[in-house]
Amino acid sequence: MKIARPKSLKDLVVEELRNRIIDGRLQLGAALSENTLAAELGISKTPVREALLQLKIEGLVEVLPQRGTYVFRMAGDHVVLISELREILELAAVESALTRNYSAFEREMSSVFEAMKAAYEAGDTIAYHTLDGQFHKVMIDLCGNPYIADAYSQIGFRIQALRSRLSTEAALNDRSFADHAEMLALIRTRDRERLRTLLSQHIHQTKSSYLDVLKHRELAAEA
Repeated sequence: MKIARPKSLKDLVVEELRNRIIDGRLQLGAALSENTLAAELGISKTPVREALLQLKIEGLVEVLPQRGTYVFRMAGDHVVLISELREILELAAVESALTRNYSAFEREMSSVFEAMKAAYEAGDTIAYHTLDGQFHKVMIDLCGNPYIADAYSQIGFRIQALRSRLSTEAALNDRSFADHAEMLALIRTRDRERLRTLLSQHIHQTKSSYLDVLKHRELAAEA
């Protein structure tokens, strides 16, 4: 039996700030002060500084020389580029997972989908978006290719942060739920071609939803 190594203070701060960024408690572009965060969390500035550097590596934080540290901002062209990379990586990952780890892949996807279904039926949008991210992360985790996983780690948390900011309109979640239900069915029948097509369409639709959110934010800022 392996004994879990206790998390360092830095790791705990990373998790706390990452969660705040992903779930929207920290807005995109928000300024991050080491002093303020350290005082709020009741710790010294050192673990906060280390945590911010880790979040910078994950793409969730931007450090601007002579200006400060901020939650990442996402312009429309960046959404397009990240979505392109996401499509490449998830299509490769799902193909690899079907080949290398089918039993575990089908089992984990089924488990996450059941939780998604419960959140969807309960109208819990926050939980649903979190589980949506987990559904896609299973593809990466079980693809059996560490290079795909490393590449995805550069964009995965930003995708989660964008996902949590999607519209809560019922039509959007209905479409998302239907897509994931069909993806699971195609995984179970190992219909690779239709699965790849659906996954690609799903990512493109999600990209359009991200762009709509950004457009509405820009219009609201101008009003």
